[in-house]
Amino acid sequence: MNVPVNAPVPSASSQAATDPAAAPAIKETQVIAIYGKGGIGKSFTLANLSYMMAQQGKKVLLIGCDPKSDTATLLFGGRNCPTILGVSSEKKKAGESVAIGDICFKRDGVYAMELGGPEVGRGCGGRGIIHGFELLEGLGFHEWDFDYVLLDFLGDVVCGGFGLPIARDLCQKVIIVGSNDLQSLYVANNVCSAVEYFRGLGGNVGVAGMVINKDDGTGEAQAFAEGVDIPILATIPAHEEIRRKSANYEIIGIPDGEWGPLFAELATNVAEAPPVRPKPLAHEALLNLFKGDQVGRHVVLEPARPEDMCDAAAIAKPSLEVVYDDV
Repeated sequence: MNVPVNAPVPSASSQAATDPAAAPAIKETQVIAIYGKGGIGKSFTLANLSYMMAQQGKKVLLIGCDPKSDTATLLFGGRNCPTILGVSSEKKKAGESVAIGDICFKRDGVYAMELGGPEVGRGCGGRGIIHGFELLEGLGFHEWDFDYVLLDFLGDVVCGGFGLPIARDLCQKVIIVGSNDLQSLYVANNVCSAVEYFRGLGGNVGVAGMVINKDDGTGEAQAFAEGVDIPILATIPAHEEIRRKSANYEIIGIPDGEWGPLFAELATNVAEAPPVRPKPLAHEALLNLFKGDQVGRHVVLEPARPEDMCDAAAIAKPSLEVVYDDV
């Protein structure tokens, strides 16, 4: 996966004959991490994007890195995949090893798997991600031959596990999915901040752009993208048919379908967009994307008093200090 895509390809008749160590160059796999607020439509976007890429002749691997394990659900018509962590646990109990066929499944040229996560209250999702990628590395992750590996990450969480692709240069670029609401753009801004932070430490990951999902035309997401200086890769409208088909686990990123051109353009933009350094917004600048009555900028922070903290009024208690009169 690490050999540059533009590396020269040796000639079988000349170079290989003179240089026995020469071997055909391997295309570089684009590893792309997709981040966004929970429920913003990352899985919907990725399922349709990966499907469209496969129809365009690309070999695509989709990896769900959200503890909900629902990234590939739409791709497989509502069916859940066995998770890597779950399968690993069962295999370990049985004294067996995990095989690719236990965790990776395919549909129409798209390969998909789910990392999974601990049950509620029983572990750290971020550590689960780290452990899951360690298992994938043991199965040869870095030697797999794909055109694209798409990683679906929850953007709400800021612990180390969810920042793994950015912190460890596991991907080349990040794509953000957001909408015209403050919370999704708050998450998007945090992701940009994380990218900029690790670039400052010598990292190489950049932001390729933003997908605006459920766009209602109000323009806040567009203004955010302009503010942090990243391109918009696609705008998916808030459309009833899209909502209904997504709820029914139907793929709409089909080349000859109504929404095919939209996802074909997204696939092209995702492939070609270079990773850039974003310019995260300060909190006030983020709030300024919205009308004051929407985000409460008219509210004044009033400090609490000690007597506010008790049901009864605070009573001054006599001091126990002994005071001696001067002799």
